[in-house]
Amino acid sequence: MVNVLSSADVPVPSTRHPGAGAGAVGLVLGAVLSVQFGGAVAALLFPRIGVDGVLTMRLMIAALVLLAVCRPRVRGYRCTDWLLIGGFGVALAGMNTLFYHAIELIPLGPAVMLEVLGPLVLSVVTARCVASWLWAGLAAAGVALLSSVGFDRLTPAGIGFAVAAGAMWAGYIMASARVGQRFPKVDGLALAMTAAAVITLPSGAGAAGTALLSPSILAMGAAVALLSTVLPYTLELLALRRMPTTTFAVLMSLGPAVAALAGYVVLHQQLTTVEGLAIALVIAANIGAVRTPPRRSTTPERRKKVAVPETTVSGVIVRSPLYE
Repeated sequence: MVNVLSSADVPVPSTRHPGAGAGAVGLVLGAVLSVQFGGAVAALLFPRIGVDGVLTMRLMIAALVLLAVCRPRVRGYRCTDWLLIGGFGVALAGMNTLFYHAIELIPLGPAVMLEVLGPLVLSVVTARCVASWLWAGLAAAGVALLSSVGFDRLTPAGIGFAVAAGAMWAGYIMASARVGQRFPKVDGLALAMTAAAVITLPSGAGAAGTALLSPSILAMGAAVALLSTVLPYTLELLALRRMPTTTFAVLMSLGPAVAALAGYVVLHQQLTTVEGLAIALVIAANIGAVRTPPRRSTTPERRKKVAVPETTVSGVIVRSPLYE
């Protein structure tokens, strides 16, 4: 996955750190590699316990780790707060379910490229800037180029799953911004991850059955959870403390290219020249959209808003009080 700014309109300073050192860049690249190779390892498990089984195992293990580390408070919240957590959990479960079904049908690189369109469109729309529409056009050119290779490798169902995952990702971004304002630190993420695990448990248990209890399956599931959630999240948090968020976003935009590499190394998926060019166009569009400053209102009401720090989850920057 790659990075886009969230839809929240609170101005956030990105000058906490004047630059990004090699160590910070290494942390971001490590996070990108971890996420995409985690997806590739997950695909290896599909024939053994099914897509839903892999997803349930990953979310359950990730939820247990987050609950143990964060120990979120569960008292003192209103019903609307819990409804928000539920919606966040639905978005998280839907985004991952659709994406896993996509990479079951089409190569990892193009799947990530298509999924990126959801956050990219959200970034363009919320930027309210004419230049952003140029980046949207560049991304559309990439999609058109990708569709020209035919459906021998990119099935209509796989494309549909990837695009739907992107739409859910956009919803995830908006929900995460609101959760970050209501819940301290990363408590909201831990609770939403738990909700997502519960949501996917019936389908996952039904698909995998007792195979979920196999030691070898559990070991690979733990590796997927570590690579796809725990490790990248930790690396991203550390990186954001050392570099401006715009630099972070540009580096995270390399996600589709890294996904193509992971697909080649782990799953032996070849990438055609046309597919590579399409991915490059979408990466360029995402970088351009991230670096294009949004048009900000200068009304007194907007100027009175208080800036809050940012954190990120799997490449998505969201406003939260994590650094307060």
